[in-house]
Amino acid sequence: MKIIQLVPSIQVEASGPSYSVPRLCDVLAGQGEEVELHVLSPVPEASFQSYAIHAYPAWPLLTRFGISPRMHRALVKAAKNAQIMHNHSLWMMPNIYPASVLKGTRCRLVTSPRGTLSEYALNRSRWLKKVVWAFGQGNVLRNSACLHATAEIEYREIRRRELRAPVAIIPNGIEMPPEQKQEKNSKQLRRLLFLGRIHPKKGVDVLLRAWARLERQHPDWDLHIVGPDNGGYLSHMRVLSEDLRVERVTFPGPVYGSEKSRAYWSADLFVLPTHSENFGLAVAEALAHGMPAIVSKGAPWSELETHGCGWWIDIGVNPLVECLREAMALSPEELTERGHRGRAWMELDFSWERIGEMMHKTYLWLLGGGKPPEWVVTD
Repeated sequence: MKIIQLVPSIQVEASGPSYSVPRLCDVLAGQGEEVELHVLSPVPEASFQSYAIHAYPAWPLLTRFGISPRMHRALVKAAKNAQIMHNHSLWMMPNIYPASVLKGTRCRLVTSPRGTLSEYALNRSRWLKKVVWAFGQGNVLRNSACLHATAEIEYREIRRRELRAPVAIIPNGIEMPPEQKQEKNSKQLRRLLFLGRIHPKKGVDVLLRAWARLERQHPDWDLHIVGPDNGGYLSHMRVLSEDLRVERVTFPGPVYGSEKSRAYWSADLFVLPTHSENFGLAVAEALAHGMPAIVSKGAPWSELETHGCGWWIDIGVNPLVECLREAMALSPEELTERGHRGRAWMELDFSWERIGEMMHKTYLWLLGGGKPPEWVVTD
């Protein structure tokens, strides 16, 4: 089976698809399938030994749309002998090209919205997205043989847009890091960690306002807000922290690879007060590193409480203050035990081998028919 994976960019490591899509390619290629990844250039320096990667230049004008005639021509050619084209994300030209390149072929289209159909996402540049929808994005979604949601909440977002194709509910996978034990002496502060893009939707402002109300009550804790700036929002958050007169807050900037892993291992509690996530890769990464998590209901992590490894709370400053007050009052041993339960959950349900097998079986079902896999919802 020849599988084409299509995503606008894998340039920013802090962005979920830049990690999850190449990793999906890896596991599918490991199952003996012919896999190609088509993206806009540039691509990060890495070794893509298990699958082919094709990168194309985009026009220097209207860069937000990622217009690339070379990509379009290459996809027309590649689709003629492919069985599956899997389109990741929406609203850029690479996500619209499948509407035309698959005409007259037997290639089946799968589309992963990747959180772009949430109400929060749709309300950003709403008028522009309506134009893009009419221009071809709507046709891509309506003509997909299957849609992919990373969680139940994204499945409901898809159905609210009156899209009736079968939906495969398959989470992103997570790389399990080798277990480490961080020894801290009694003089070291315990650490609350946010790790992700410094973007309005992530709720960093909510976190800072909550921290301002708690900092003096918890002198044994500090707060690290780790991640790359997005559109200048980091400077606004620095100004907000100064206005709130918080002291034990650090903005270390972006971290990748082993540095990111060290940031997780050195923290005691993870927090993501987001307004909207289709998955929330950083939550899975934190749990995989044995750290309990506090996550708002803008992200699909209700099972944190089911598995006893975290808290799933309403969006807003007051709910976050109350939850942080409870969590930071727990002993290091109690938080560690919750972290152990989270890591065990990630090993059981979120390994890339399992996620790749689920996606592979979904592709085979699309091509061969029969009873859909249990994670495919047809109503």
